[in-house]
Amino acid sequence: MRVNIYYGGRGLIDDPTLYVLEKITKVLDELRVTVERYNLYEDKRAITVLPKTLKEADGVILAASLEWFGFGGFLHQFLDACWLYGDKEKLSHMYMMPVVMATTYGEREAEYSLIRAWEMLGGVPGEGICAYVDNHVEFEMNAQFGLMIEKKTENFYRMISKKAVAFPNSSVAVKRNVLRTSNLSLTPQESEQLSEYVSNDNYVKKQKEDIEELASLFKGMLGEEKDEDDYVERLKSHFFPMEGLKAVFRIDLVEEKSSLIIDINDSKLNCYRGTVEQADVTAKVKTAVFKQVLDGTKTFQSAFMSGELSAQGNFKILRNFDTIFRFQNI
Repeated sequence: MRVNIYYGGRGLIDDPTLYVLEKITKVLDELRVTVERYNLYEDKRAITVLPKTLKEADGVILAASLEWFGFGGFLHQFLDACWLYGDKEKLSHMYMMPVVMATTYGEREAEYSLIRAWEMLGGVPGEGICAYVDNHVEFEMNAQFGLMIEKKTENFYRMISKKAVAFPNSSVAVKRNVLRTSNLSLTPQESEQLSEYVSNDNYVKKQKEDIEELASLFKGMLGEEKDEDDYVERLKSHFFPMEGLKAVFRIDLVEEKSSLIIDINDSKLNCYRGTVEQADVTAKVKTAVFKQVLDGTKTFQSAFMSGELSAQGNFKILRNFDTIFRFQNI
């Protein structure tokens, strides 16, 4: 027989829960039960993979130290992991003894919460050990309390060895009809593997980096679309038709690795991102320089003359750009 103990306290030297666990372990050792204890506070990141340690156990002891309210975050995290990644078939035959030692009010409620949680998981809760301890030294020196702990432990041993059957409870019905864990149908092995990924800081960090990279990429794409709309709107708002002019400008924006097509047919203007088979003027320019042209701080012609913009094609049409599109100069 094997019993796993999951201790959810902080490991303080005056924690009465530790004394109770030592007494329980001693009794189980005498009954030739293999006892494995897991102190959840020692490795918080590994809590999500602990449900796999239930596979070889016949029973578990959930031990909580109540310091102010509830049975503590470590046990909550462990039970969450059991719900998300645990083998539900194995849990349905697992016996549990709650141990709650309190230095404040609420030990009964904490014990009841552990029992309810275990029932929700499908397990079989047994009679637990629950007490309020004002002075841990007096509690540990009390022989009658020691005998009560031993008796409770022996009863838990009998419960496991005789494979005791529990009366049906409403928690099972609620779990079956209301609660849902996930839309994913995972085998116990897949759930166990998933829990290992969740507990792996490097894996989680890499996932976060990938998500941030994707978010940055999408933001960049949205930014490009915004710039594209801005280019088109500004060209349209500053367009002054030239009678009889038919021309196609292709402006290659170097950093954006895309081209802006400006198709002019008399009084009609069509601007878009893309390609065109034949352009009257093909220009290559950096985005910053093109924005200066749109802002009116630099003309298309001056950018060409200074070498900030390279162009080929019909230079007469090129010179008309600043006439067709009149941006405010400063």
